Amino acid sequence: MVLTVYAPLYASTKRALVTLVEKGVDFETVNVDLLKGEQRQPEYVAIQPFGKIPVLVDGDYKIFESRAIMRYVAEKYRSQGPDLLGKTIEERGQVEQWLDVEATSYHPPLLALTLNIIFAPLMGFPADEKVIKESEEKLGEVFDVYEAQLSKTEYLAGDFVSLADLAHLPFTSYLVGPIGKAYMIKDRKHVSAWWDKISSRPAWKEVSEKYALPV
Repeated sequence: MVLTVYAPLYASTKRALVTLVEKGVDFETVNVDLLKGEQRQPEYVAIQPFGKIPVLVDGDYKIFESRAIMRYVAEKYRSQGPDLLGKTIEERGQVEQWLDVEATSYHPPLLALTLNIIFAPLMGFPADEKVIKESEEKLGEVFDVYEAQLSKTEYLAGDFVSLADLAHLPFTSYLVGPIGKAYMIKDRKHVSAWWDKISSRPAWKEVSEKYALPV
């Protein structure tokens, strides 16, 4: 049975999509227009009670939250494609650690930049310059930690690409693109090399081209 992914055009969903493509899993997509409030319609809330994206449906099984979907796909299809979870319990621990870092330390300031620099103008709201400044400072501190880590390992969890790396792709593409702060990566040698490697992966190129960002 083909898996179904809802709301493929949005950045958070692309975490799930790039994992599926990396693993060579067939899937179909269903568009959800957030601006029209389709995520609040009863048929959508029936599969995602919080009215958020993304959702993956696998037969009778449903799972939401992008990083949870990544883990599910990587585990279910572990025997095909690259091992994105690590080959030992220690490697798995590092993958989980850096996935949590992405979710709790990296994503919040980057999301704040995304909302204020990209979406506020589109929605007709003024950007909060104080939040932009503070978020860039926080993100810079995270990048400094990444720079130190990536001076020792090729990827965040070790010398193998993992979910921890892939999780960074969608919103970091905003950072180097419409947010206009690529220097935060380029000014850090090891972060820059890491970004060049993960952003040039065929799976990410396929996802970013086929499911074009809505901005």
